Amino acid sequence: MSYTDLAFRAENIGKLYRIGARDELKDSLGAVFFDFIQSPLKNYKKYRSLYKFDENEMSDSLKDPGSSNLLWALKDISFEIERGETVGIIGQNGSGKSTLLKILSRITHPTRGRVEIRGRTGSLLEVGTGFHPELTGRDNIYLNGTVLGMRKREVDRKFDEIVEFSGVGKFLDTPVKRYSSGMTVRLAFSVAAHLEPEILIIDEVLAVGDAAFQRKCLNKMQDVGSQGRTVLFVSHNMAAVSRLCERGILLNEGKLVEDGPMQDVIKTYMSSGSGTSAAREWPDVSEAPGREISRLRGVRVVSKNGQVSEVVDIRQPIGLQMEYDALSSGRILLPQFYLHTSEGAVVFQTLDLDPEWRSKPRPEGHYVSTVWIPGNLLSEDSYFVTCGLMTLDPNIPQFIERFTVGFRVVDTTEGDSARGDWTGNMVGIIRPILDWDTEFTPVTVSQAP
Repeated sequence: MSYTDLAFRAENIGKLYRIGARDELKDSLGAVFFDFIQSPLKNYKKYRSLYKFDENEMSDSLKDPGSSNLLWALKDISFEIERGETVGIIGQNGSGKSTLLKILSRITHPTRGRVEIRGRTGSLLEVGTGFHPELTGRDNIYLNGTVLGMRKREVDRKFDEIVEFSGVGKFLDTPVKRYSSGMTVRLAFSVAAHLEPEILIIDEVLAVGDAAFQRKCLNKMQDVGSQGRTVLFVSHNMAAVSRLCERGILLNEGKLVEDGPMQDVIKTYMSSGSGTSAAREWPDVSEAPGREISRLRGVRVVSKNGQVSEVVDIRQPIGLQMEYDALSSGRILLPQFYLHTSEGAVVFQTLDLDPEWRSKPRPEGHYVSTVWIPGNLLSEDSYFVTCGLMTLDPNIPQFIERFTVGFRVVDTTEGDSARGDWTGNMVGIIRPILDWDTEFTPVTVSQAP
């Protein structure tokens, strides 16, 4: 690969943050005043201390991460991205994805290593990034174009497309500070995608928009990629990154775990951690996911006899079981499961519709909720389970655990499955047994000449 073919080159980059202590409260008016007089110098020193590290500090923090107030968000990451590549960056929350994008967008500098960026970059990292809240939507379009190094006539040429795509034309001359988060994201994405950056960097922020706009964004990013421009996309939506990206980068705890074809990287991600087993427990309530209303105690995949099952016969029902505590009485609770394929696509979402508890406040206590997937429904594959629970009225998520447990459906050539007598490959996410009817009439069928 020649140097001119590169969009990014990252060499051993690391990013270190200092976890600062809170300032002490002053016990007198005089102390407050004196502190105010000193604040410019103190703030400058604090800023320097947050981003300046000596070699001994960095070395000690790597040897024993828990012994200092320093946190390595990225650790010795190296990769190259060619022009025109579409790359998905995935990983758990806290893995370093957003920090990496900020470095590649030139928002922050790495503590160690170096990054080479070749091309004009358009980024959408957080709601409102690059927008001035006091300016109108119209003004911000031209402001962003200027930042990207475009002339006014170039922005003029794209202006109508930007406004139409964003759907905020009615509010174009309204200050952005009065926009909803969804409106801001729509306009920000439209600006970033249409002002012809050579490199487009998009973070999970697209999750703010509605489903229809997300589809528009994904289609637009596909168009950008097909035009030979470079796209970097961070998302927890495995179906989206699978559809959009050919190459994937997997991060975990600040380290690069895998770099390769997107489907292979997704499979590594989906099968890593706790999701490889059919049961996960939180015996210590202090470590259990949840909030003040409810806490998760366990998630299991069970067979009809109640046994934990990692491997399930395609013909047999599969139980998804959630064990949780209601920490106070009088709230309506809504447990739910999401089922994912090995590539991250959502097969379905199911909500607790048990008539015994539906729309009824639950007393304080311990609960075990199980939902059954019928046999001969899922096709042969590995599956992963995300579980969550929220309260209703008001709607407040209590916990959501992604890819908590997993199981594998195995096919059979015996008995009554949808395979019948066929022994070849069968495709699809589901494999139901469907009713077939055949009508026969005994007639003589002439042969064509």
